[in-house]
Amino acid sequence: MEFRILGPLAVHRADGCPAVLGGRKPRTLLAALLLARGRVVPDERLISLLWEDNRPSTVDAQLCTYVSRLRKGLGRPARLVRSGGGYLLAPSGTVDAEEFERLASVGHDELRAGRATRAACLFGAALDLWRGPVLADVAEPLRARESARFEELRLAVLEGRIEAEVAAGDHVRAVPDATGLVLEHPLRERARALLMAALCASGRQADAVAEYHRGRRILAERLGIAPGPVLRAAYQRVLSG
Repeated sequence: MEFRILGPLAVHRADGCPAVLGGRKPRTLLAALLLARGRVVPDERLISLLWEDNRPSTVDAQLCTYVSRLRKGLGRPARLVRSGGGYLLAPSGTVDAEEFERLASVGHDELRAGRATRAACLFGAALDLWRGPVLADVAEPLRARESARFEELRLAVLEGRIEAEVAAGDHVRAVPDATGLVLEHPLRERARALLMAALCASGRQADAVAEYHRGRRILAERLGIAPGPVLRAAYQRVLSG
């Protein structure tokens, strides 16, 4: 089976057919179990995610009902079992979030080892797994917490790919990738430092200097702060050629 949480929650069986998951509550239940990665999720945690402060008097029975429906929707390959006052899911198959983190980890290892082209490919493969906002169709408490965490991971991988592209001399990709990231996150100093590196490496030193001063103005106007060490170091590297 293939479990996808990097976007709307989806499950595909081995035959390629999508599993029927139902509405928001069973989807939230499945997401919480997948994110636990084989650990038991206590009833209290699941109930809090599904009903927050609006718990019905029959909440325990309703939780059992949702678990039963989820078992039916997933079928036999996915072992959803009762254990220690909660439930755990031992999925038979792949989870896109786990594959994303694996590819990202190997990509960082390759980049540190100086294999920039290979690192860029791995980072690209990780980013290709994203289909939109993480867990876009589950309950707000779970979505808010996990989407922020995964978005930071996504940005770190995107920055890693840009760094790898610069190191590999692929400025045709590095400059637009970095430009898009800076436009999306103008206060993210590492992103701007990478854009400066890409511009300088492609022979656009003046543009790299201008980018530093643009970032300095934005930080001062929006946050009242000066550039941090990452951006200052990038500026010195540009000035030194």
